[in-house]
Amino acid sequence: MDLLRSLPLGLYLEQPLTWLHHIDSRVKLAWLMSFLAAPILADPLWRLGMVVLLILITLTAKIPLRVWKQQMGWLLLISSFAFLLVSFSPEGLAVNHQPRLTEVPNLLTNLPQPTTYNYVVAKVAMFTMTRRSLDLAIRVSTLFFTIVYSTNLFLLTTAPEEITAAIEQILHPLRRFKVPVTEIALTLTLSLRFIPLVLEEVQNLVRSIATRAINWKKLGIKKSLQIWLLVAERLLENLLMRSEQIASAMTVRGFTSPDRHQVPWHKFHLRWWDWLALVSLILFWGLRLVYGNLAV
Repeated sequence: MDLLRSLPLGLYLEQPLTWLHHIDSRVKLAWLMSFLAAPILADPLWRLGMVVLLILITLTAKIPLRVWKQQMGWLLLISSFAFLLVSFSPEGLAVNHQPRLTEVPNLLTNLPQPTTYNYVVAKVAMFTMTRRSLDLAIRVSTLFFTIVYSTNLFLLTTAPEEITAAIEQILHPLRRFKVPVTEIALTLTLSLRFIPLVLEEVQNLVRSIATRAINWKKLGIKKSLQIWLLVAERLLENLLMRSEQIASAMTVRGFTSPDRHQVPWHKFHLRWWDWLALVSLILFWGLRLVYGNLAV
């Protein structure tokens, strides 16, 4: 099992370079914030449209199938499971309401209805799907997919240095209030660079256990937990050792503090495709405010 290939969470795709790679990181960050904020008070059709838009962006960018097929597959599977679970869940207390007109209880129910509206959408055995539960299921499933996949797509097509440089430039006005913007950007850069190291250490420990051919049935629950506790302890020790190595490497290279040791990560320059992406973002929010609001 290769976690770095089968589960590329938070990893940067260096090759091939897609059109998403060439867009300015500040513009992509604005799009990411829009994907995270647009579902708030949005109707179900708009939420479903955002899911379709993310899938279309992935397909048009021609990201390799091996990179996103498992991620999107698992996300769609979990979102579908959440949709089914919430849509058939009871939306309130199981209370049997009594009709007000006790003498003629079927009088109102036998009257002809003016429209074909029905609050109950589907009923399977003892499970009932109502319009309220269906709306809630669409909200939960689409929100989970949008938040997770949009963030991962941003990290997949944006280098860590570009992300931190964009955040540092956006937060630059906060320097007047003595906010350590450079330190925050450096910490974020090291955190993003540390994700592959964590996956590599987990992968190595899992392989080391698999090569020993441990018979878990004979060990029992108690001894199995002891082994996994030892593995977790070893993982923590390896990660701390990696952190110490990174700190030593920065010290040897003369790094004293972010303010004194400035590193030009990335030079920003908006090109015509960046302006096109910004115009598309304005159009996106215009459609959201006009057509995507939730009806009260």
